[in-house]
Amino acid sequence: MANFLLERTVPLPLDEAWRRLTEWPRHAAAVPLTRIRVTPPEPTREGTLVIARSGVGPLSFDDPMEVTVWQPPGDDSPGLCRLEKRGRVITGWAEIEVRPGPGGRARVVWREEVRVRFLPGVADGVLGRTARYVFGRAVNRLLRTA
Repeated sequence: MANFLLERTVPLPLDEAWRRLTEWPRHAAAVPLTRIRVTPPEPTREGTLVIARSGVGPLSFDDPMEVTVWQPPGDDSPGLCRLEKRGRVITGWAEIEVRPGPGGRARVVWREEVRVRFLPGVADGVLGRTARYVFGRAVNRLLRTA
């Protein structure tokens, strides 16, 4: 099991930072070799299933995630989304929090715990560093592009 934390402060209003991070199909462009399906389609709510299909050909797998907390931000109140990873290969959870930051900017906190079945615990350090790098780049890209 690997845990990581990403924090960003961006010159965006809360609702725009939230939209950029939780518009699930946009994640396909931000994470290499990934396609996204959402069931049921928009709007997202508790119970929504986000399925990321990652890999190439026979080395592909689904990473189904269920939205278990969905609290969009208000005028000056933070937003929180929690996804429970329910896959056969990847388990764990992810939380996306968007809250007011300094100078009217948005503060983004992304927390994640990821487990890859059949991967020995000795590989957790590499898994954590790799996940932090991949998701860090994805979060940066999602926040940069409208």
